[in-house]
Amino acid sequence: MVGNEGEVTPVPNYNPPVGLAEWLSPDLARITAPNPSPMTFRGTNTYLLGAQYIAVIDPGPMDAAHLQAIKEALKPSQQITHILVTHSHLDHSPLATLLAQETGAQIHAFGTHLDGRTSIMTQLAQTGRAHGGEGIDSHFRPDIRLPDGATITSPEWQVTAIWTPGHTANHMCFQWGDVIFSGDHVMGWATSLVSPPDGDLTAFMASCRKLQAYPARTYYPGHGEVIDDPKARLAELIDHRLMRETQILNTVSDRPTNIPSLTRQIYVDTDTALLRAAERNVFAHLIDLAGRGLVEPDGELSVQSHFRSTRKKSA
Repeated sequence: MVGNEGEVTPVPNYNPPVGLAEWLSPDLARITAPNPSPMTFRGTNTYLLGAQYIAVIDPGPMDAAHLQAIKEALKPSQQITHILVTHSHLDHSPLATLLAQETGAQIHAFGTHLDGRTSIMTQLAQTGRAHGGEGIDSHFRPDIRLPDGATITSPEWQVTAIWTPGHTANHMCFQWGDVIFSGDHVMGWATSLVSPPDGDLTAFMASCRKLQAYPARTYYPGHGEVIDDPKARLAELIDHRLMRETQILNTVSDRPTNIPSLTRQIYVDTDTALLRAAERNVFAHLIDLAGRGLVEPDGELSVQSHFRSTRKKSA
């Protein structure tokens, strides 16, 4: 589940064929899964990388038609040798298990949805104070756990795994030459949902800055069209989150305010169907701001807390 925080960048004329392989280069194809929604745009992008030895990146949702589309995209001389998963959301990872069973390829990923969480997110999850859990594939288990910087190779290609927690704790991007498969961390059509305890805004911002150090010509995202100017898009995402942070700090006062109230005051032009996702992003910001001492909850930190500003106290 990609999600977004209520602000979608219009992408006119982007209507990829569902279930058919689009060849983006001689060694790279994209197949759009049949799962369009306000949270997944046109559907999940599954990528087939390689000329003979194929890596399937993000097999997608558990959908028989999509599995068949992946198999039909292969030439007789090609074989699936690797399965790479950016993160364990239900629109990205479930089909990996069935594809592995049918092909014998191993599943490569950072870990389960629990791996990579910070101590605060672990505590929030264990005590039930974060709620969340939207779209998580809790059954996902990779065969090969990839540390940050690991390389995956075949006789004809090499991919580097880049751990980019934020959208989920186990999110990874994959670099192939001068392109990066950016999963749901960087997309052109929307900003990613960051919903605690699986989403972590502090980690998300650090991962954006981390990616800025990786030169890349193109990003291939988990949803939506190719990103041709990754540097500019990363800058936009960072600026957007900093703008949202400023809005929250300017709205929170010395009088306690809860998350639904803050969301309604800030997301004034957001479709009501997306306000739930917006509330989750506000909560992610408040956790980050509380960790930096800029706001404080009334008692134990939770999604039901009221928050107040600490800026006057520290002035």
